[in-house]
Amino acid sequence: MGANQLTYDYREAMKLANQLCFPLYAAARNVTNLYTPLLKPFGLTYTQYIVFLVLWERDGITVGELGEKLMLDNGTLSPLLKKLQQEGYVERRRSGEDERVVLITLTEKGRDLQLLVKDVPLQAAGCIDFPPEKAGALYSLLYELLNSQKEK
Repeated sequence: MGANQLTYDYREAMKLANQLCFPLYAAARNVTNLYTPLLKPFGLTYTQYIVFLVLWERDGITVGELGEKLMLDNGTLSPLLKKLQQEGYVERRRSGEDERVVLITLTEKGRDLQLLVKDVPLQAAGCIDFPPEKAGALYSLLYELLNSQKEK
């Protein structure tokens, strides 16, 4: 083997300390868990909360568009949306133009929820001791990572 060729040492590659996936996984779990006590008084899970974040930004979105924005599949979204509909937060209806397309719209109760949870982002940020410039850099890097993943 030439001096310029890199060797692959699977023993090194298989160490937890050398896995990018582990700190991403652990950090994501920790940050998501920060939201649990903040959302519990409103009867919301983190996944329900992020659905509302999208709907408050753009009401009347299709299930497909919602799944794309949140990077969630229909198998995850459908029961979640059904529960939110049962609780009176959203309405699901078929598009008049295409029966296969389901539109999600907020009810008045769903729109009012935004004011009730308006302090959650600030409260969550207060639980993380991270300078804003580092948070911004991390945000950019994470989206760069997400956008760089090849479709399989």
